[in-house]
Amino acid sequence: MVSYTNCVELVFKALADPTRRALLDELFRVDGQTLLALTSRFDMTRIGVAKHLGLLEEAGLVVTQRRGREKLHYLNPVPIRLVHDRWVNKFTELWAAGLADLKHELEQTMERVFEIYIRTTPERLWAAITDPDTRARFHFGNRIDSDWTQGSRYVVSNPNADGLLIEGDNIEVDPPRRLVQTMHALWGDEVNDVTSRVTWEIEPVADSCRLTVTHDQLPDGANEQLYGGWPMILSGLKTWIETGEELTTPGSLMYKSLKNK
Repeated sequence: MVSYTNCVELVFKALADPTRRALLDELFRVDGQTLLALTSRFDMTRIGVAKHLGLLEEAGLVVTQRRGREKLHYLNPVPIRLVHDRWVNKFTELWAAGLADLKHELEQTMERVFEIYIRTTPERLWAAITDPDTRARFHFGNRIDSDWTQGSRYVVSNPNADGLLIEGDNIEVDPPRRLVQTMHALWGDEVNDVTSRVTWEIEPVADSCRLTVTHDQLPDGANEQLYGGWPMILSGLKTWIETGEELTTPGSLMYKSLKNK
């Protein structure tokens, strides 16, 4: 199992090279590109671009998915968020985290893919995602309630918010491996009445799990609020499961500030 220190080193090593940073910038601009499409943007061979992408994958900064015969590459901002929250953040005041707007990490797109490795079992990870009290520990204090049967309804709420934040249907329920849900956003005028889809996929890897979250079926020009919180949520999930501690993020601070109003 790769330690957290080694993960940080891999991220810094990957970001140290200007070509790899340029590849991330290109995926930031247009996510979900093939190797051929990325190679056309650079003055180097396909093999050279593939080697750089391999190092970015090793660091977790790029995630790949198959679409038919094509292999698509997606920007994964979660490792950068982990480095910020666990390393950079301890040298800054809490208010500075609110300035780290995720618009610097994400772009508006039809599909976002996020990946993270967590030292746990599939059963415990599934329970954390679906249990209301545990969910609140890493999802900005938000609870999720459902009977978790296929076709059932679920709702997400927060005791400091007026009304429901999210509602949707559980399209596919296959514990502890796969959960597919519609996501109907209700928390603000900017996102109201937008429905998209979220897929959670859990894959055991030795004593850990790879969790991949795919947020797709987003409308063109979707507000960043709809998907921008995933790096914080997944970082909080990893921290809670592995340490038993809650991670302070801009999202969690936002809902605490509502309580104090």
